[in-house]
Amino acid sequence: MRKFSVMIAAALLLLSFCSHAGAGPDKAVIEFEYQKPSGRASNQFAVWIEDAGGNHVKTLFATRYTANGGYKARPDSIPTWVEKSGLASMQKSEIDAISGATPRAGSLSYTWDLTDTNGNRVSPGEYNFFVEGSLRWRNRVLYSGKITVGDNPATVQADVKFFFEGSDNQPALTENSPENSMIGAVTARFE
Repeated sequence: MRKFSVMIAAALLLLSFCSHAGAGPDKAVIEFEYQKPSGRASNQFAVWIEDAGGNHVKTLFATRYTANGGYKARPDSIPTWVEKSGLASMQKSEIDAISGATPRAGSLSYTWDLTDTNGNRVSPGEYNFFVEGSLRWRNRVLYSGKITVGDNPATVQADVKFFFEGSDNQPALTENSPENSMIGAVTARFE
């Protein structure tokens, strides 16, 4: 009887390993260097996932000021994420789950567990990851890249786009402005 139990346990262990071995990567880790600029109207950022159709899937992080209503007082604060996430209709508990204090300068990483906002595993296919940062007033940066859920492990370098715009006696930044280094090159490791 004991020998039979050991054989069954070994078979179950082997079956478990084989079923997981072909499952592919089970997370995406989005990483970047963060520099905290001094002064007002800066230091806000969000990290989120959308499906191939541009629908919000999940927010991994948003800075607390904007997420807790700061976007109403300062509509220039990470406006793409505010719109895509549906922030205005979120419950306080949902906001608390995704927001946090503006972090200290250094290497940051945010992990997507391949689930949506409700905790359901997403279907295989193409997904977009984004990191948006408010550099100073209306000036901002948006990183974006694509990963394919169900594909092999990969590292993806995000594309970057800067938006330089002046506002209310605040000049537009330029390509050489020090604030542009607030968020460094963004990568996603699909593992």
